[in-house]
Amino acid sequence: MQDETTVGLNWAAEMHGHVFQLRLGEWHVDLREQLAQIEADRAVHHDTHRTFVIVFAHIGERFGEEGIGHRRHGDQEVVGEVHTGHAAIVAFHGSPHNSTMSKTYPVSLCWFRRDLRLHDHAALFHALKESAAVHCVFVFDTDILDALPNKADRRVEFIWRSVQELHVELEKLGSTLHVLHGSARKLVPQLAKRLKAGAVFCNHDYEPEAIQRDAFVASELAKSDIEMHDYKDQVIFECDEILNGSGKPFAVFTPYKNAWLKKVDDFYLRAYPVETQLEALAKCQPSSLPSLEEMGFKPTNLSEMALPCGMSGASKLFEDFQQRIGEYHARRDFPAVKGVSYLSTHLRFGTISIRALANFAHHVGGQGAQTWLSELIWREFYQMLLHHHPHVVNHAYKPQFDRLGWLNDKDKFASWCEGRTGYPLVDAGMRQLNQTGFMHNRLRMVTASFLTKDLQIDWRWGERYFAEHLLDYDLSANNGGWQWSASTGCDAQPWFRIFNPVTQSERFDPAGKFIRRYVPELENCPDKFIHAPWTLSRGEQEKCGVVIGRGYPAPIVDHALARVKTLEMFKQATA
Repeated sequence: MQDETTVGLNWAAEMHGHVFQLRLGEWHVDLREQLAQIEADRAVHHDTHRTFVIVFAHIGERFGEEGIGHRRHGDQEVVGEVHTGHAAIVAFHGSPHNSTMSKTYPVSLCWFRRDLRLHDHAALFHALKESAAVHCVFVFDTDILDALPNKADRRVEFIWRSVQELHVELEKLGSTLHVLHGSARKLVPQLAKRLKAGAVFCNHDYEPEAIQRDAFVASELAKSDIEMHDYKDQVIFECDEILNGSGKPFAVFTPYKNAWLKKVDDFYLRAYPVETQLEALAKCQPSSLPSLEEMGFKPTNLSEMALPCGMSGASKLFEDFQQRIGEYHARRDFPAVKGVSYLSTHLRFGTISIRALANFAHHVGGQGAQTWLSELIWREFYQMLLHHHPHVVNHAYKPQFDRLGWLNDKDKFASWCEGRTGYPLVDAGMRQLNQTGFMHNRLRMVTASFLTKDLQIDWRWGERYFAEHLLDYDLSANNGGWQWSASTGCDAQPWFRIFNPVTQSERFDPAGKFIRRYVPELENCPDKFIHAPWTLSRGEQEKCGVVIGRGYPAPIVDHALARVKTLEMFKQATA
């Protein structure tokens, strides 16, 4: 290093094409007047090495503190970071937004998947930045759709409506969205060849089957000398970016969260400025998209629900939640009140950027925002677990719990699925799922605990049912949530902690407002008894218009006895 007031950052000219040497004198700058920042973009193609420097001014720090850092965000890498008393110098592989370098590809293809938006989109930004003409495509993938048992699937309709909006917006820009129906493994390479694309751009998808699909598509493209570039987009930190001190994946959430929060900064939360590059969209004639019916699906009740679709719907919900986030921590556990964000489906299908959500929560501050940010971090924790421990898809994270002696009573499972267990809050939660495709997070825990620890039914049965019905279904989050509730997972609740469905009801729906919404049989049941209506006398039951066992089912299990059986089941598995 040089002396306290001189710093040199040198890179070999043959590697990066530049040599920088920056000398800083003893600057006297008021902290309120920052030096101009050369904005760093993230449009760095892996074949092109460019380096530039950002200088940040500081005041009041001890002179002589020096250090070098190294970090990466997507394809933008901090290759040098030096701090002295008055300044921090950060050098990136990258280029300023006003770069006039020539385009790498005359034509390219941007493949949309779970990222159905035009703003803050990593793959689209890179494609536009590196290409003279970018075509856009979405595939209704029959490799996925054909396996869906219900042809009135709300998720398919949500995707269709979101794709329709994306299609309209692209045509307003003079381009279009090629909407195809068939196997993505075949159609994407075929379209890329037909368009004479030099590359296909897409964002990372972390689920095992998606990884296999992308590897197959990349190999097919390579046969025609077409490159495939994929980027981080649906997470802030990928599976290997947050590791413990030994370079291993975390096994407990709180240390992972602390490391996540320590690492995150504006560098990782900055949006990709797609809007600055839209002139590179390929000019196309308007095109059509297949209808739900043409793809073998039927419309659902989605239009009757308070869930607007597409980019505009996500924006509307996010704007509303920003006004309520301050109370999130206090209201999120009560299903009868408007306490949660209702953005989970939009986040699942990428109609809104994770960076926009995390950036807002990180900077707005307060307990509500911090609690919500923790939920976003849980999402990435579960994705990390799935990546490093793929066996959790079909097995318990903790191998000893594969030995649990589940009873797996099919009749009781059917009662749980249909919301006929005799426990009002459990039934209300299951009926909400069946009627809307949404289930409040508190109720996901309550219903999952009831299935596994009151009915002693394998968590995989419940996980599959949720996978078929949840609008926001995500493999890693669904798997992680079920293994948490069943106490078979990583950093799960202890197996001896068993939710009491009655006390959960009394605590989180005290007036029975949510129960009455989804279990109308109990509409006239007094608040005092609505959580355990079987405790009403026969005369009181007749008076309020519900006879247990006839108008509403009696409890299918005695919670106290079930608890004893479950504790014994876990003791045997851990012996």
